[in-house]
Amino acid sequence: MPGTARAPRRIQILGVPVDVVSPDEALRRAWSLADRAAPGRPALVFTPNPELVMRAQTDAQLRAVAGEADLCLPDGVGVVWAARREGAGIAGPVPGVEFMHSLLARAAAEGRSVYLLGARPEVVAEAAARARSLFPGLRVAGAADGYFAARGGEAEAVRAVAASGAELLFVGMGVPAQELFLGRHRGDLGAVRLAMGVGGSFDVLAGVRFRAPAVVRRAGLEWLWRLLREPWRWRRQLALPRFVAAVLRAGSGGNAGDRAP
Repeated sequence: MPGTARAPRRIQILGVPVDVVSPDEALRRAWSLADRAAPGRPALVFTPNPELVMRAQTDAQLRAVAGEADLCLPDGVGVVWAARREGAGIAGPVPGVEFMHSLLARAAAEGRSVYLLGARPEVVAEAAARARSLFPGLRVAGAADGYFAARGGEAEAVRAVAASGAELLFVGMGVPAQELFLGRHRGDLGAVRLAMGVGGSFDVLAGVRFRAPAVVRRAGLEWLWRLLREPWRWRRQLALPRFVAAVLRAGSGGNAGDRAP
């Protein structure tokens, strides 16, 4: 994984780090981090969005793990809005699902192996199959569902990742399970050089969930589109107005976006 990329400017949104990067800058940075990752300590990529930021306000463990991440993508218009309030020159969001696709494409081009961990068994299996089809030459070292904790099989899942020899690991278990999993097992993942929490991206890759049309995404209304299509998500969507209110309250005390609460 040759190449280097300078560390981007990092700001804090309510105590959660966010890197000021474009999609291209983020990809260069991620590949550079993977290239320089120490054995047994892969680089971690997280995707802070309003849900993660608000969970971190009351979850000290999540906040600590996020603080140790090597690359924190501005995932969603809410985080971009908060960053711009602090004068950060973020052109737009870096959606996690799109970034995962970019990493898969790069891995395929360079012959790097990947492991998909998360979602339901049939979903992750279909996601792996579609990844091979979309990115010819991609080496999928393994794919396993994310329900191992309920089976008491977390240690087994970690051993399977390590034994696979995969260099990139994508974990789709949702916030905060995926971040906490990676925090717990960062040193146990064998040859993995880069690990990323991808939320529901396997559902999108597998074709069981769809993103909003491009015009809706450009308007910053993907959250509303999701809510209209999946009204049962309304409790999760409450994170967005709570996030906006928290940012406004913090900002009333000064440059709060650059300090922990």
